[in-house]
Amino acid sequence: MADGTNYLRNSVKVIIDAYDGTLEAYIADEEDPVIATYAKMFPGIFRPLDEMSADLRSHLRYPEDLFRAQTALYTTYHMTNPDIFYPGEDQWQIPVISRGEGSRDAYVRHMVMRLPGEAKEEFILMTPFTPRQKDNLAAWMIVRNDGDNYGQLVVYRFPRQSLVFGPTQIVNRINQNTEISRQISLWDQRGSEVIRGNLLVIPIEESVLFVQALYLRAEGGRIPEMKRVIVAFQNQVVMEETLEGALSRLFGGAVDRPTDVDLLVQLPIASAGASQTADPAFTALVQRAQSHYQRALEAQRVGDWATYGEEIDQVGALLRRLREMTGRTGGS
Repeated sequence: MADGTNYLRNSVKVIIDAYDGTLEAYIADEEDPVIATYAKMFPGIFRPLDEMSADLRSHLRYPEDLFRAQTALYTTYHMTNPDIFYPGEDQWQIPVISRGEGSRDAYVRHMVMRLPGEAKEEFILMTPFTPRQKDNLAAWMIVRNDGDNYGQLVVYRFPRQSLVFGPTQIVNRINQNTEISRQISLWDQRGSEVIRGNLLVIPIEESVLFVQALYLRAEGGRIPEMKRVIVAFQNQVVMEETLEGALSRLFGGAVDRPTDVDLLVQLPIASAGASQTADPAFTALVQRAQSHYQRALEAQRVGDWATYGEEIDQVGALLRRLREMTGRTGGS
């Protein structure tokens, strides 16, 4: 690795008792020769993972540093054809988001979602890939955390001939939107500061929805206030005071359904027509999605990622129902 690391394994899980500080170490990778050697050198310190209680095992999480290292290597080693590998014809990269003078990786994140072909939602760690020096999406890699699936790495690829907008392209489209840029310029003056929330990339079955909140913090203030919510689908970008309003605009307009993406395509919403937004059932679902999204933002502010994941999962379920409603309406 670039930082000099040449050996990295998910070998040990350490449990710390929050009351008395007692440590318990469990061997998570019995095939790792290093931890096997340590276990022989210090008998009794490392215990088999099977001895961990089922309740604690349900909270095991795949190491984020290991996942980052694996995804960094996979940008090159996903190429298995020597004729493609050596010229680097299909090199990938992990997108970054620039803020101020520096850049940071903003898209490696935990999420609760139902993977394609699976029956129920699960807790995953995921990151997108884009082609080298390009911004469109090439693939997603996820690592599973739940039950017997713990540690499984799965990659979902987009067809190479398709063009699926990536996070950087969506950010650029947001910045180029005259309504949004004018409002940000108006707020971001002396006495106030505009804060952009993380761009949430939400896979929904075979769809991707982008959501970003805008906050305003007064000079000298410590607590920002959410002022707008931006929702993006492909080349459609809308901004409203609430997620409810943004979804209503997005679902109420005519949007062409993409046909050239096999997995995680942009949100395929049929034209709902003006009467759809007036449907009480439709409005109720949008309001519920707004409520869950607000609770997710509150959980994010305090670092409660379990609640955050649950609330985002609820948003995804409601959006699937909204898509079904608009699909039925558009086909009638």
